[in-house]
Amino acid sequence: MSVARSSPSDPGRGAADLLLRLVFAAIFGTTGFLLGRELYLKILSQHVATEFWQLACLVAAPVVGAVVGVVLVPSAHRIFETELHHVERAIDRLAPGELVGGAIGLVTGLVVAFLVKSVLFEFVAFAGPTGGYIAIALYLIFSLFAAFLGARVGAKQRVSLARVAGGSATAAGGEPKLLDTSVIIDGRVLDIVRSGFIEGPLLLPRFVLRELQLVADSGDPLKRTRGRRGLELLGKLQELTPIEIVERDPEEITEVDAKLVRLAQERGAKLVTNDYNLNRVAQVEGVAVLNINELANAVKPVLHPGDELRVAVIREGREIHQGVGYLDDGTMIVVENGRRLIGETVDVNVTSALQTNAGRMIFARPRRGERA
Repeated sequence: MSVARSSPSDPGRGAADLLLRLVFAAIFGTTGFLLGRELYLKILSQHVATEFWQLACLVAAPVVGAVVGVVLVPSAHRIFETELHHVERAIDRLAPGELVGGAIGLVTGLVVAFLVKSVLFEFVAFAGPTGGYIAIALYLIFSLFAAFLGARVGAKQRVSLARVAGGSATAAGGEPKLLDTSVIIDGRVLDIVRSGFIEGPLLLPRFVLRELQLVADSGDPLKRTRGRRGLELLGKLQELTPIEIVERDPEEITEVDAKLVRLAQERGAKLVTNDYNLNRVAQVEGVAVLNINELANAVKPVLHPGDELRVAVIREGREIHQGVGYLDDGTMIVVENGRRLIGETVDVNVTSALQTNAGRMIFARPRRGERA
């Protein structure tokens, strides 16, 4: 599940650097040559009297200018690469929706600036050359303002753009599902995907995978086992459905839960989790959530007062004379007057049910004829 990255020794990158240096050498050499010639025509030719020195300066000035331009190429290349790296990192921190929105806003701002220039600034040119210069300066300033404003406003529309992309994804084969660490370690998502209740592309953020690897390398044996089980589950999931590793990592956000919510908003994805707090935060932020625990509670059998069950009483209850047993799905059965029945499997009648945050609790009493 690793993503190939270009290394500094990549032949493609080396060829690109060489080509860039050659382009810089051509630009700087030509510029130096032209500046050297202008220097001779404007200054040196007026201060050199003899024909020999006139010819020498005519040849030497452009050549020296070209050599100086070529000498400056390495420094210019380093500055270019440094600034390009900063811009690349800034773009990496943007979501696809922000990039698209910013580009649309930038183009819109430039179009508006052009229209305003053609309508409002034409009258300034009537003032002669000075008015023309003023019009050009005002147009450049207004164009920069409109471009930056359009780019910023467009970038803020990332959520609506993501929803549009999510709508097209739905038509193409299902909304993407974003997995968090807890649901991977839990493991039940594998059976849910296998059964077909979750479909569509699965998204796994790189920072979630990194967190899972830290759990698998933990010094705590219990955490280490859970982390390794989660990594094995990812391998089995890949056999059932494609998993996209999302490299996007909002560096301005430190909490993993907040990063997941932001990523779900940007990709128009549903968040798959069994974390109660993350579930609530996502709902407040308007992100659709598929909670594994809620699904498990929803598919548990519905029991009503009077229904009959057969349950093994395995331990004492909290109150006197109570016994406790469990159904196959983990539902707790509290048997009244069942303390004497510990270690036995008995038939009981349901008397009531209680829903708690931890799950459902069923109260029952032994059927007539059972030893109480």
